[in-house]
Amino acid sequence: MSVLKVEKKYADSIVNLALDTLKSNKQALVFVNTKKSAEKCAEEIAKKLKQTSKELNELSSTALKAVQKPTKQCRRLSVCLEKGIAFHHASLHSKQKELIESNFRQGNIKIICCTPTLAAGLDLPAFRAIIRDTKRYTGRGMTDIPVLEYLQMSGRAGRPNYDTFGEAILVSSSDGQKDALTEKYVQGEPEDIYSKLAVEPVLRTYLLSLIATKVIQTKEQILSFFEKTFWAFQFKDLKKLEQTIVRMLKLLESWEFIQYTDSKFRATVLGRRIAELYIDPFTAHEFVVALEKTGSKVNALSLLQLISNTLEMRPLLRVKLREYDDFQEEIAKYDESFITNEPSMFDPEYDVYLNSIKTSFMLNEWIEEKDDDYLMENYDVGPGIVRMKIETANWLLYALYEIARIQQKQEILKDIIKLKFRLRYGVKEELLSLLKLKNIGRVRARKLFKANLKKLSDLRKAKPEFLTQVLGSKKVAENILEQVGIKNETNNNKGQLNNFS
Repeated sequence: MSVLKVEKKYADSIVNLALDTLKSNKQALVFVNTKKSAEKCAEEIAKKLKQTSKELNELSSTALKAVQKPTKQCRRLSVCLEKGIAFHHASLHSKQKELIESNFRQGNIKIICCTPTLAAGLDLPAFRAIIRDTKRYTGRGMTDIPVLEYLQMSGRAGRPNYDTFGEAILVSSSDGQKDALTEKYVQGEPEDIYSKLAVEPVLRTYLLSLIATKVIQTKEQILSFFEKTFWAFQFKDLKKLEQTIVRMLKLLESWEFIQYTDSKFRATVLGRRIAELYIDPFTAHEFVVALEKTGSKVNALSLLQLISNTLEMRPLLRVKLREYDDFQEEIAKYDESFITNEPSMFDPEYDVYLNSIKTSFMLNEWIEEKDDDYLMENYDVGPGIVRMKIETANWLLYALYEIARIQQKQEILKDIIKLKFRLRYGVKEELLSLLKLKNIGRVRARKLFKANLKKLSDLRKAKPEFLTQVLGSKKVAENILEQVGIKNETNNNKGQLNNFS
C-alpha cells in the first residue's frame, strides 16, 4: 500500500470516528499535533455534515465578530461552527476559545479538533478523546510525546461530572504501529516527574524571593531550606547542590539585588521590587544594563526588542530559513535602534536573537495599526498568540518602568508609559489623545482622526450630527460629547497614561 493511501485511510478513520460519535449523540475531542492539522481536521468532519440550526448560525456569526476585522482563520472557524464542529488552539482569540468551550459544555458544539493544550485544566463533557498524533516536532525533529501527555489527553474522556465512563481512542495508521503504540502508551509507565528548581531561572527567582521576604537570610538557613525540597531529594548530591546555590547567591550579589552584611543576606531596594514583580533576575539585570547604556536614546522598537529578548517572552516568533537573509538586512537597517548586544553569527544564541527581532517587529506592526489579517499573513501568527504576546509585553514594560524608576532614569519613563498605552490599543502615537475617552478604541479613534478631530478640544467644537456621522452611532457620539464637556483634559491625560492596571 502506498504512503498516500495509508494517509487517506488514516484521515478517513478520524472522520468516521467523529461521525460515529455524533450518531451516538455524544461529544468528542480530537487531539492532533499542530494548529493547521486541527483546522484541517475540523473542516474534513464539517464537510460530511449537512445539519445546521439557528443557534449554530448565531454561534458562527459571533465567532466571526470576535476580532475587529475577521481573519482567514476566523472565517474557517465560522464555517465549521455552522455544523457544530470547532477547532481550538493557541492562535484563536481568547473570546473565540471561551465561546467554543462554553458551547461545547452546552452541547451546541459536538466535536472539537484541538492541540494538546486543551488537555490541561479543562473539564469538558467529552465522551471520547480521539488521539490522532503521538509525535511532535521539536528542535531534534519529530519525537514521541511523553506517556504522561497521552494519559492527560485520555483523561479528558468520560469526566465524572458528565459521564459514568468514557472512551480514549488512540488511532494508528497500520497494524504494526498499533502494537507499538499499545506497548508504549496504553501499557507503558508514565515518566518520572522532575523538580523545576533544577532549572536556573526558576532557582534564582525563588532564591531572591525567599531572601526578599526574609524567609531565609543566613547561608545555613538557605541550605537547610533547600535540603528539604523535592529538588534535593532527586539531586541527592548535597555538596553539588550547595555549590549551585552559592553560585546563584554570588550572581544575585554581583547584580546588586542582594547584599551580605552581618552574616545575613538582605535584598536591596531594587532586589525587593524585582522579587515582587516576579520576573527572572537575569531579565532584570539585562534591563539594568540596557538602561545604563542607552540613557534617553530609545524609541518604541528599542524597547520592544529589549523585552522580546527575554526568557519571559518565549516561545518567540521563529525566523524561517527563507526569511533569514531578510532579517539580517533588517538588523543592519535598524541597528541603532537595538539596545541589546548582538551575538556572533556563530553563537548558539544568534537564532534566538533573530527571533527576538522578528517578535519585536510584529509588536511594532501592531502599534502601527496593522490588523490581525495582516499579522497572520506576514508573520503567520493568529490573534490569540498576538494577544498573549501583548499581555506579556505589557507586564515586562511595567517591570522595566519600575526598574527605571528605582534607578532614577526619569528621561525614559514617559517613553515606556507611552509604549504601554500604544500596545494596549494597537495605535500610532498620534491617536493617544483620543484614547483617553471611554468607548474609543483603535478603529473609532482612527475615524475621528481622519475626520480632523484629532484632540479633545476638536471634539468639544464638533457638531453632534457630524460626530454621529463619523462614528456611525448617535449614542456613542452623545457619550463622547458628554465626556469632553465634564472632564478636565489635563487631569484625565495624567490619570490615563499612568494607569498600569
